[in-house]
Amino acid sequence: MTSKLRLILTWNIRPGREQEYSMFVNDRLAPGVVELGLPPHDVYYTAYGNVPQIMVVLDIPDIAALPGILNSRQWQELKRELFQYIEDYEERVVKVDGDGGVF
Repeated sequence: MTSKLRLILTWNIRPGREQEYSMFVNDRLAPGVVELGLPPHDVYYTAYGNVPQIMVVLDIPDIAALPGILNSRQWQELKRELFQYIEDYEERVVKVDGDGGVF
């Protein structure tokens, strides 16, 4: 069984910023994470419940490169822009097994 690492990002969209948020995600965030080498694996939107509204799961193809990516000017700029539209941001790295289960 092989294991992989993924970067999980969660947040809530600020009320009244949904349209601007959507434009930012499509125009800047999605292409930006791919350019940085963190291809999206899954994106979830929660419509109901007491959990984060958005969860983005990014593949980490090269764990050795991750610190450089997360400390890069490009990543910091993307997050700075994202924070204009969201609140309750969290990020974490998780290990998943070959079947997609987190451990």
